[in-house]
Amino acid sequence: MEENEKNIPAAPVSGVENDVTKAAPTTETPAAAPAQAAAPAAQPATPTGESAEKPAAAAPAPKAEAPARPAPRPAAPKPAPQPAVNEIKPETVVPEQLHDRLAELKAQGYGLLENLTGTDWGEEGLGAVYTLTNPETFEMVHVKAVSPNREQPVLPSACDLWDIANFYEREVYDFYGVIFVNHPDLRRIFLREDWVGFPFRKDDKPEEKNEEIAVGDEPISDLAPCYTLNADGSLHCEKTPIFGEDDYVINLGPQHPSTHGVLHFRTRIDGEIITKIDPHLGYIHRAIEKISESLTYPQTLALTDRMDYLGAMQNRHALCACIEQAMGVEVSDRVQVIRTIMDELQRIDSHILFFSCLCQDLGATTAFLYGFRDREKILDIFEETCGGRLILNYNMIGGLAYDIHPNFQHRVKEFITTMRESLKEYDDIFTGNVIFQTRAKGVGVLSKEQVISFGCTGGTGRASGWHNDLRKHRPYAAYDRVEFNEVVRTEGDSFARYMIRLDEIRESLHIIEQLIDNIPEGNFAEKMRPVIKIPAGTYYHAVEGSRGILGAYIESKGDKTPYRLHYRSTGLPLVAAMDTACRGSMIADLITIGGTVDYVVPDIDR
Repeated sequence: MEENEKNIPAAPVSGVENDVTKAAPTTETPAAAPAQAAAPAAQPATPTGESAEKPAAAAPAPKAEAPARPAPRPAAPKPAPQPAVNEIKPETVVPEQLHDRLAELKAQGYGLLENLTGTDWGEEGLGAVYTLTNPETFEMVHVKAVSPNREQPVLPSACDLWDIANFYEREVYDFYGVIFVNHPDLRRIFLREDWVGFPFRKDDKPEEKNEEIAVGDEPISDLAPCYTLNADGSLHCEKTPIFGEDDYVINLGPQHPSTHGVLHFRTRIDGEIITKIDPHLGYIHRAIEKISESLTYPQTLALTDRMDYLGAMQNRHALCACIEQAMGVEVSDRVQVIRTIMDELQRIDSHILFFSCLCQDLGATTAFLYGFRDREKILDIFEETCGGRLILNYNMIGGLAYDIHPNFQHRVKEFITTMRESLKEYDDIFTGNVIFQTRAKGVGVLSKEQVISFGCTGGTGRASGWHNDLRKHRPYAAYDRVEFNEVVRTEGDSFARYMIRLDEIRESLHIIEQLIDNIPEGNFAEKMRPVIKIPAGTYYHAVEGSRGILGAYIESKGDKTPYRLHYRSTGLPLVAAMDTACRGSMIADLITIGGTVDYVVPDIDR
């Protein structure tokens, strides 16, 4: 038996994992000791030989009593939700007191009608929210008026207080059917005169009463309806001819290269002198605001680039910032700086195209080519980072779609150097041209009071002596950390509007130069929920677009789609001022005036 035991090899012991494996009987051979030493914490292996002795079983250790669990601490109370920084609380005024309240606020210094948003509040009624702004401090107040009569909603007109109320109220009437009493010309402004219904109402079904594709010539009304209230509360409509029977009226547009899009000016002239302009809008109206009511918030972003296509970055910046602030989302410092740089590149892009098209309109083809040569460099920078040149799709809710390209900073710094040299060429070939100066100086003059009354912000307003740059008055993004001048002139004519744009290119280059080497590290996008909802409320945020104040107004019911989304167009006030700017000028001057006012038709029509 001892001989057999000596011939049985010892089983290796590898560690704790193998402590349940049966081992061979150990002997006094030296190979067994290292194997046992390799696993001191393991239970001793049980020998299987006849001569092996069983070790005495160890007494189990008494279990220690588990310590008593501490009582759970009470949860900290949730902090009370803070109102969003851009949430507005409109003052509600009954329709009968609306005009007096608006006049009172204007007398208190709120002399700018920045925005007017029509809304269908369902059973509450139909009405509008007026955004009034102090043109010096840019403090805002908001007034809401609702007409409970859905069959015949009536509000008083504010045309006697602000010139831009004419177009704003016509827009609300066109889409919601709100009748503004004492409005001098309450025609439709965007839709066809033969359109049936008011398509922005929640209960309107335009497909039941209108052709899917309208055929035939569009009827254009020559009568301006004016509604007044009778003593018994009923409405009386009186229609006044827009033009007299003997007036000589010519059509500029809608297919005219110098209207910069499908825009129709019915122009009354006396010889070569313009005596009246009746703008006819809506040829490319796409109901962007109405479509947005059926889209989720991320889906609405796709439509912003297609309004003012020369301000795509700024359009989407305004909407994203409005949504982010409403949700309480703070984007990183890196995003704020990149958005600022992109906005300024977009502004330069727009102003270069302004210069190029104005030169082409006035016959300076060489200068036109110079401008497009320089604009291509910006579009190349956009394409490298965004993937697009015109429709950019860059700003997203919570940040950016992509981080900047590795070549971005290098190419931008190269562009700054070359663009400054190009501005000298612009001055040499066009600014100092005596023909251009003769056609621009003293032509199309708008006073400071007029641009405020029409709401002409941006370069057009600053050319008339009005300091209205939101980058200075309501700083956002990274504008509070850069130094730049608000370019303002006082002449108010076409030459001043032209010079404003060139000087603003220089200031934009200066802004970019301060930021391009100081882009902080951080996330280029915050992680957002798959379904984005905005707390119930009303929100407004505006940025300084290429043509002035571009605002986004959102009314939310807490759903994933906006109840109402409205854009404060930069171009609608500009085209509204064309009649005033052109009266008394020659027919050829309309091209100069329209080019320097710098409206973009898709931004007007939306």
